[in-house]
Amino acid sequence: MKKFRILAINPGSTSTKVAVVEDEKPMFEEVVRHPHETLDRFVPNQIGMRRQVVMDILDRHGVEIKTLDAVVGRGGLIRPIESGTYAVCDRMLKDLSESTAVCHASSLGALIAHQLVEGMDIPCYIVDPIVVDEAEPYAKLTGLPGLERQSIFHALNQKAVARRCAADMGQVYENCRFVVAHMGGGISVGAHRYGRVIDVNDALAGEGPFSPERTGGLPASELIKLCFSGDYTESELIEIVSGRGGMLAYLGTNDLKACDRMIMEGDEYADLVLKSMAYQVSKEIGAMVAALEGRVDAIILTGGLAWSNRFTGNIKQHVSLIAPVKTYPGEEEMRSMVEGVLRVLRGQERAKDYLA
Repeated sequence: MKKFRILAINPGSTSTKVAVVEDEKPMFEEVVRHPHETLDRFVPNQIGMRRQVVMDILDRHGVEIKTLDAVVGRGGLIRPIESGTYAVCDRMLKDLSESTAVCHASSLGALIAHQLVEGMDIPCYIVDPIVVDEAEPYAKLTGLPGLERQSIFHALNQKAVARRCAADMGQVYENCRFVVAHMGGGISVGAHRYGRVIDVNDALAGEGPFSPERTGGLPASELIKLCFSGDYTESELIEIVSGRGGMLAYLGTNDLKACDRMIMEGDEYADLVLKSMAYQVSKEIGAMVAALEGRVDAIILTGGLAWSNRFTGNIKQHVSLIAPVKTYPGEEEMRSMVEGVLRVLRGQERAKDYLA
């Protein structure tokens, strides 16, 4: 059986992850960290730098692009689509290049992937982008006509760990009902019903719990007052909500390990902030339990924050009586991207057409 060599590219807000995999066996995986002060605040201007990072890593490992069977990039802020593996096309590239899309680093994944193989006979894909939309229509109304809730969340990792948890339970994902909480720089909590995420908070736009660097939901009237106070510009407030709020605003750090150290040194305020963040995650989990009519096979905690026993312990105190709590620390985004492409290359499923 032919072995497929796949390059996976996953740009994050302050990192670029690169891996080359032959079938399920990694040849290598590297993460390059980008300090905030070294990054151009206008995300599209980062594409050249990040593309060079990828090329340097490939060169260092002696991997030539022409030896690849496929390239997969992290999916970004394109139009809402169903879960799956999609071939990168001109329409997708155009949508990813729009200013509203490229405000998020994930949108650079497919753009870089396409640039690397342009003119070559090497297919390029995305898998389960952050705009996967499987939400029920009744989950989208907000109370203000014309302003609907959006499905923007950590679809790639949520789907991956849900499949893994189902397998660990001797089940298949499509037969299970899960609440999955991805907890990283942003926090999204999804209700997974038989293979579809029927409701989830829009972690990018400010819904749900506050996180290490996002405010989460805010009192609407007080936020409106801030908007008209004259103290902030529109872009400044958006940056606060999506990148300078939450634990960072309270404690001056978005590092949960630093917060843990503060608590161990007797900082009662740090302890309050951590407990409050865990409490808000727990409430969001409860909301998704309601979305699943109270029938839940497991509650899954994942993402970087799930490494903290203190943080996950606080959440378990609130939700462990609802359903078994399974913890999968970190994220499986790179693996999930590669597995999605392998299913296509092996003929197990067809690549979907964007906006077909």
